Amino acid sequence: MDFLSKLGIKSENYGSSTGQTWNESTSETKLTIHSPVNGEFIGAVYQASTADYEEIVDTAEKAFSEWRHIPAPKRGEIVRQIGLKLREFKDPLGHLVSYEMGKSLQEGLGEVQEMIDICDFAVGISRQLYGFTMHSERENHRMYDQYHPLGIVVTVSAFNFPVAVWAWNAMLAAACGNVNIWKPSSKVPLTAIATQKIVAQVLNENDLPEGIFSLIIGKGSTIGERLLNDKRVPLISITGSTAVGRHASQVIAGRFGRAILELGGNNAIIITPDADLKLAIPACVFGAVGTAGQRCTSTRRLIIHESIYDKVKESLLMAYSGLKIGDPLDEKNHVGPLIDRSAVKLFQMALEQAKEEGAKILFGGEVMEGASYVSACYVRPAIVEAENHYKIVQEETFAPILYLIKYKGEVDNAISLNNNVVQGLSSSIFSNNLREAEEFLSAWGSDCGIANVNIGTSGAEIGGAFGGEKETGGGRESGSDAWKTYMRRQTNTINFGTTMPLAQGIKFDI
Repeated sequence: MDFLSKLGIKSENYGSSTGQTWNESTSETKLTIHSPVNGEFIGAVYQASTADYEEIVDTAEKAFSEWRHIPAPKRGEIVRQIGLKLREFKDPLGHLVSYEMGKSLQEGLGEVQEMIDICDFAVGISRQLYGFTMHSERENHRMYDQYHPLGIVVTVSAFNFPVAVWAWNAMLAAACGNVNIWKPSSKVPLTAIATQKIVAQVLNENDLPEGIFSLIIGKGSTIGERLLNDKRVPLISITGSTAVGRHASQVIAGRFGRAILELGGNNAIIITPDADLKLAIPACVFGAVGTAGQRCTSTRRLIIHESIYDKVKESLLMAYSGLKIGDPLDEKNHVGPLIDRSAVKLFQMALEQAKEEGAKILFGGEVMEGASYVSACYVRPAIVEAENHYKIVQEETFAPILYLIKYKGEVDNAISLNNNVVQGLSSSIFSNNLREAEEFLSAWGSDCGIANVNIGTSGAEIGGAFGGEKETGGGRESGSDAWKTYMRRQTNTINFGTTMPLAQGIKFDI
């Protein structure tokens, strides 16, 4: 395909790079990548060896010793140029995201736009790495705090956002003076390779050293575990399942490293009697079926007041009946494929478990068959009547299953249902009642890291910090002051007087 050649993707590709140079080892298992869109072969990738790993980390350490000396606004200028280069390649890279991952073309292009936007944001941050000045209790003393870069920041990204999450981390980390090593999902390595080649153009044009932006595609059991245990890596950002995050955080904490964890979500939308359904229904549908339900912020649960439950249910059934399922590169389609057959199996198993627990499938749940669905990764999104306490409802199934849950009484009953899961990523309420909305946003309201009013659970902007609570991991990435996560904080006190007074009035005469 034309977009593959524009991005330099070949039938066989090397899986590790120190920035501008690709390691050409072929000793490890080769990944063979097929598109979930049509099952066709896209390309193969040679995974990195342990020798490649050592070279990448050693090179990154050397690059950090140079990169941190470059003034932050000049680092920001490099990030700005990366954003410009991504603009040049937005169309082919967006097509590759869609074709390799299976999300709609609009979402693929939107993901690249998100990379561009975070570059712009990071450029501004490069001139705003603020500390604070405090008044000292001691005469002729000045106190302030400042932020310094950490060193090597590793980004472990998931298949559902093959490039955007890397950009959230790498661009901010770079503006802060860190270097980045990227370990992408082995399900979507080609988008990472394409992005690395785009970034390399900027590094070459500016005559920058190897190791500022590195890529390593390898097995979790070898390369992944080395990263978790490597004391040369002070910070690792991991997007993935709660199980993966639990293991990683324990290993990293064991060596006193830092972790940004972006893990599971079980996101709910509350619909109260005062909701504007013209707003709510489209938001619920996109939240549940966008990216075929494979976003960490996908809407999993609808908590609907009993007085409008039937009306909402009928509206959803009508909307779902009009969904077009098929090739995501065809912009007439609303829903593309799941990532692979394993995801299809999990979809089917979740629906079976839901029925066993007493749930009722109102719509969908079938695996799509026929000539148009040769990859066998297409499913019809499901609407399921359920109760919040069902075990399967308490879990995150990474697929387009929307559970309808009825609530009675006041909005605090709905908020309790929203909070009564172990995950705490995104949440939303649809209501024109100011008191209901404000209670949802209060300290006794939603316990999620993201809480929205009259918009859905997915589609977060880069300007706000992204992340969640409880088993979602507590990490924050992207906007607001998330840049501080990539730095070490230092408090400084300067004595410009001629005496040595001690704090708290302590006397120590010698």
